[in-house]
Amino acid sequence: MAGWVGRHLLALALALAAPSYGTAGQDGGTAPRGERPRHLLIVLDGLRPDYVQPHFMPALHALGRRGTVMTRHHAVFPTVTRVNAASISTGAYPETHGLMGNAVFFPQVEATRFLTTSDRDNLLRIEDAVGEPLLTATTLGEALQSSGGRLLVMSAGSSGSSYLLNHTAAGGAILHYEYSQPAALRGQALDRLGAVPDAGTPNHARNRWIVDAFLQVALAEIDPTVTVLWLSDPDTTAHRHGVGHPLVVEALFRLDAEIQRLQDGLAAAGLFETTNIWVTSDHGFSEHTGGIDRGAVLAPFAAPLDDGSPRIVAGADAIYVRDGDAAAVSGIVAALQATEGVGAIFTRGAGRGARGGGVAGTLSLDLARWNHPRAAQILYSPDWTAAVGRYGFRGTSAQSGVAGHGSSSPFDVRNTLVAVGPDLKAGVESAVPSGNVDFAPTFLHTLGIEIPASMQGRVLHEALRAGPDPSEVAVGSTEVEVESADGGYRLTATVSQVDGRSYLDYTTVERPE
Repeated sequence: MAGWVGRHLLALALALAAPSYGTAGQDGGTAPRGERPRHLLIVLDGLRPDYVQPHFMPALHALGRRGTVMTRHHAVFPTVTRVNAASISTGAYPETHGLMGNAVFFPQVEATRFLTTSDRDNLLRIEDAVGEPLLTATTLGEALQSSGGRLLVMSAGSSGSSYLLNHTAAGGAILHYEYSQPAALRGQALDRLGAVPDAGTPNHARNRWIVDAFLQVALAEIDPTVTVLWLSDPDTTAHRHGVGHPLVVEALFRLDAEIQRLQDGLAAAGLFETTNIWVTSDHGFSEHTGGIDRGAVLAPFAAPLDDGSPRIVAGADAIYVRDGDAAAVSGIVAALQATEGVGAIFTRGAGRGARGGGVAGTLSLDLARWNHPRAAQILYSPDWTAAVGRYGFRGTSAQSGVAGHGSSSPFDVRNTLVAVGPDLKAGVESAVPSGNVDFAPTFLHTLGIEIPASMQGRVLHEALRAGPDPSEVAVGSTEVEVESADGGYRLTATVSQVDGRSYLDYTTVERPE
């Protein structure tokens, strides 16, 4: 790897030393008068903020120095890919858009088990079965279409996440390595670029194919107002090998080269000066230390219903008690509270907007922004620590497998946002909380398009040229504390507030002896 990294750094140094591509390449200058700006949102799946260092990702680090870095950016909880894809698409939380997890329970489709949302076919099955939109909120693509704009989604991730980003393909397109909408678009890419490469760890070849498909085919064919370009690393590699593993470091270098190629490609197309480039991630990442035996926890409550079907269906850290029995819900919560490795627990509160849940020692689904009619009675998070992992990165989570995400740990919640462009401040670091729900309303605001009422995110004014200095933005912080009836489980949530919006920072759990 060292030889490849050395060649990459040399090539990148030469690229960065070359003449810049107009004012945006130097200081995020303004677009030519009268020309509508574009937005390119690059999602690097699972990119932790502490990966953005000059020795790992020099091009991205340099981009941040030219533009704006948001140091308190938040993933939506649960901190999993498809929840955050849906929140990027809708500017809303699960309580509004209705996509509850990486796996979901729709008894109309499968009465006894969860369905993975990574598979687009499952999402199509759900749409057919429920007879209503998959996402119960207006999408960015639909809002753009109403004003003559287009959303383009390019994805090397799962077919499910790509579909959630623009599930109606309203006025725009999706180009995934397995399918496209319209169907002819993928055929054009295959004709131009050849077959889609096999997946790998790192997944460089497939990520590069998607970048090429954007620059050589879709950019001209679709002429997008907003593009969401999703690359599947470092997530793909880190799940298998661990946070900070040498192969993850290689994946970061390769992703960094793609970010430079995207800038070069936009410049070659004459679009660099009028494009706002945003680089983010869907979630953070943690090293795993082993999960709980959920089956054993639920066994005392799992007697079948009268028709022989399961009383309890669990998956993706959500637990449905299908007969709604309150005693069973309370009993399961008590069992979870007594189980080492279980972190925050959420249940429905006494009323809409309540902070405490309906069971002692739980937080409300409203605080988690998860209180949708599709929600389970119980949502829980794995517990976490700030311990240093094998490769020198902090953050562990009590889950199975090598490494991953999904918890309310700050290492999973906190994710990356670096941006540069004609609408953005130059050379600014902002500690104002922001989140993945904020992209859609911010893009629409800069384009002069009305923001749908269902969008719960805020406009990131402090990152915009015409907005206030980040140091002048009022930021609040609140702690919500709850305790189990026996005092053996204490749960605290820390929440930040900006401009009437709240962001779940993290939760902590204590089990006093």
